[in-house]
Amino acid sequence: MFNQRTLLIVTKHQKEKVISPLFEKYFHLKSKISNSFDTDLMGTFTGEIERRNDPLTTLRNKCLGAMNLESADLAVANEGSFGPHPQFYFAPVDNELAIFIDKKNDIEIVASEASMNTNFGGRFVGSFDDLLKFALECQFPSHAMILRKDQNSKEDIFKGIVSEEKLYVAYSFLKNKYPHVFAETDMRALYNPSRMLVIESVFEKLINKINSTCPHCNTIGFDIIDFKTGLPCSNCGFKTKSVLSHHYQCKKCNYSEERFYPNGPLYEDPMYCDICNP
Repeated sequence: MFNQRTLLIVTKHQKEKVISPLFEKYFHLKSKISNSFDTDLMGTFTGEIERRNDPLTTLRNKCLGAMNLESADLAVANEGSFGPHPQFYFAPVDNELAIFIDKKNDIEIVASEASMNTNFGGRFVGSFDDLLKFALECQFPSHAMILRKDQNSKEDIFKGIVSEEKLYVAYSFLKNKYPHVFAETDMRALYNPSRMLVIESVFEKLINKINSTCPHCNTIGFDIIDFKTGLPCSNCGFKTKSVLSHHYQCKKCNYSEERFYPNGPLYEDPMYCDICNP
């Protein structure tokens, strides 16, 4: 299906460093970087351009926009968002989406990855020593910093700071001009090795989905659309909240099947049972 075709990688932040090797390893295709489409038009992390749609819609529009400009029929793209973890509220989480679009075969496949392996954060700093301490906590200088007068300011933004000297120059400029200085992590992939690892992980998931074919029509992307809990407790047999089965469905022919015990064990440990361990 992909032999000798060209995959368009829609990025301006060097994500091809992890994407190209993966796709060229698993599929007989060539890859190239999109040079015509500015992905920042869909929104920037620092807010100069606001993201108007949800992450998946933004991701799809980003990919299709580049494909139209470059007359490509095979492309991938990535979109990331950051915020508090839904359960561990004081911990940040990196949510990455990856999309694969094959116009020739009318296929779209999406993968997601949520990771707490992120240095995402920001705060006001009262002195350069305070700033440097915070920056080092954020894995500076291997991970870049951003400085501006406040969290939502769209002027006098210093991005991609990866040296103590440039950090000091930017801080001094802002401190002399404004009453406050806000420091934050630069979450663009080329300036954030931690995020790049999560991006690599989500594209590995995407490739696994591409390699999953429908047993009925052999179309790629045979994927999980739902799951069922109720894995029985090994001690009392009570249905636990652990996953019992996954429901797969084909995007082309709608063939579906239920696959039981996706995590391996036929029973759950009593420690996860509401009866044995209330």
